[in-house]
Amino acid sequence: MDLLEKNFFPRLSKRACYEAWVRAVTSFCLRIGLSWVVICVFSMLFAMVSMASFMVAGDQADALGAILAWGAAFFCIQMSLICYKIANVVVEVGKGSPAGVIYNEFTDRLVDVLILVGAGYSGAGEPGVVKLYDMLPLGWCAASVALGSEYSRLLGASLTGFHDFRGPMAKPQRMAALSVGSCIELVQHLSHLERWGIKLALTLIFLGGLITCWRRLHGIHIHFTKKD
Repeated sequence: MDLLEKNFFPRLSKRACYEAWVRAVTSFCLRIGLSWVVICVFSMLFAMVSMASFMVAGDQADALGAILAWGAAFFCIQMSLICYKIANVVVEVGKGSPAGVIYNEFTDRLVDVLILVGAGYSGAGEPGVVKLYDMLPLGWCAASVALGSEYSRLLGASLTGFHDFRGPMAKPQRMAALSVGSCIELVQHLSHLERWGIKLALTLIFLGGLITCWRRLHGIHIHFTKKD
């Protein structure tokens, strides 16, 4: 692994990176010839399907349509996250390439935007925008903060030589919160109750993301303060 990969690839924790099922799926992908780039592209494709599913889920009038739409959004979030993990394991076992840096980082940022913005348009009616205090479009706010938190991680890596994955709203936590919110929203949709699952999830992602940005930037500041 060269310096470029070491400094610019997000590396999962040993506990997550070497889970047996991740190793098994990664080995299968490598055996059938799926390249690192293809895995990253698959992650983005799943995110696109998730976005489309979110955008039609809120207006489903029958139970089957609601289950299919919310279920597809949830499933594709998980599949995109699995692709993200597999891509990182491929890096860990030394099967990556410098070109993969572009695909891994760029497609993963697109994944965040597609999924979070899609969730922000999952409300019922037109335009179906999920808002905080009837003003802030939560999908766009959450996506912007997600980009900010990843930028602060990359900034820290370029300045200090290591990636800061601290939360409380790193990528796994963002996707976990949205997945739980999707399940809550589906139950509320089917029960004809007031729907707040996605709004709660996006609010947590937005506020938690702001804290994450601050913590990572503060970590960079502390690093150079101690150095001086």
